[in-house]
Amino acid sequence: MHYAFLTFQFVLVGSVAAKQCLNITVPVSISARNGVFNIPTLQGNADATTFAQNLTSIGGNFTQEALLSYVTVVGEYDISVKFCKPDAENGTNPTVQVLTHGLGFDKTYWDLPFNDYNYSYIDMAVDDYGFCTLSIDRLGEGNSSQADPLSVLQVPAEMSALYELTMMLRSGTLPEVPQAFSKVVHVGHSFGSTLSYLLAIMHPTASDGLILTGFSQNGSFLPATVASWNSKLARLNQPLRFGNISYSAVSEASLALSSLTAKISKGLETHNVTLDEILQEGHTTELGNFLAGLQPTQLPTKADLPSGYLTWADAGSNQYAFLLPGFFDPSILHFAESSKYPYTLGELLTIGSAPSVAPDFKGPVQILTGRQDAIYCGGDCLATDDPAIDSIPAKSKTAFPMAKTFEAYIQPDTAHAINLHYNSTGAYSVIQRFLIREGLGSS
Repeated sequence: MHYAFLTFQFVLVGSVAAKQCLNITVPVSISARNGVFNIPTLQGNADATTFAQNLTSIGGNFTQEALLSYVTVVGEYDISVKFCKPDAENGTNPTVQVLTHGLGFDKTYWDLPFNDYNYSYIDMAVDDYGFCTLSIDRLGEGNSSQADPLSVLQVPAEMSALYELTMMLRSGTLPEVPQAFSKVVHVGHSFGSTLSYLLAIMHPTASDGLILTGFSQNGSFLPATVASWNSKLARLNQPLRFGNISYSAVSEASLALSSLTAKISKGLETHNVTLDEILQEGHTTELGNFLAGLQPTQLPTKADLPSGYLTWADAGSNQYAFLLPGFFDPSILHFAESSKYPYTLGELLTIGSAPSVAPDFKGPVQILTGRQDAIYCGGDCLATDDPAIDSIPAKSKTAFPMAKTFEAYIQPDTAHAINLHYNSTGAYSVIQRFLIREGLGSS
């Protein structure tokens, strides 16, 4: 269409009408068959560029070239989650949506603290349609445990964490959520969709339904995406958030920069260069990233990340991959860039590791992707090479031979980061109605 025994800590999230939410730290045990890769430790940004060049070379398969063997990775990690439910119980058999974010984001992708939460997916799913939600910080991201960015943070290990959380929901053992859910659906975005898809392959009865947003199985555009990111070491790109530089050092640099900016502005007046133009240059380049985190509310709970954590260079790289010009609030780009999260070497090396078919998954499947998605559609999801196929995401129907229902919905005027566009709530509504139509609403 187009169109183990657990300890825990929690805090009550600020009251919002019609829903109740808890932030919870959940210890999980993972076990996964990860790859062992021959990748030297990155020493600086030039090494990040070399890695990207190797990864995107048309003439080879760098993942296979660097792969030495496989090893079973086991470990105990804390996963940060946010559980939300309707303020008033409206049934005895609620459905919970497990929300998994993609690369460059944390769980706030689903409850975006921008413009008074008007872009919140969780608000619509919980308040308007009566679902429960569990949004997660993927292993290694947000407030979840940091892990080795090459040997641990790969698709199999992150899927293992997702599976363990799912089983807790089904068994009623998730801390502070005394409810065993018989209906669990998985909603992913981009890399989070890849994890949800792999879950349906490896554990086909773990999920009752799949919603894969920002997704297709056409990986031919990923090299262009990685190239456009111009990847940098996260600890160097945003040193206050992800490195080990002191707050005072960056603050002093900011004050010195302000003084310099004023002098430069005065000197450039005769050349018709405005202060606004100078500030725009700062906001849209790596200079803005250097200063990110000066606002205390933006400071994460951890920093000093290893060099295997990467991020895209600047706001231009962000826009190219995620946003459609003219269809997003310009200020959301600055917000998204200053609050972005990194991706890892292991994630990039294994993002294409999932099998092409989920042969035993029997629940309903919806793929919802923006019409102008650059990462998985090259900028036009309707540009297929087969007139009998409506869209690039629709080609994935063959990947789900046993699915109860398959639907590919193309969201208009939207690029990859669906939740950051003006019409995001329209996409949210499409998802909720699909789940209810397939008998997966709360009851």
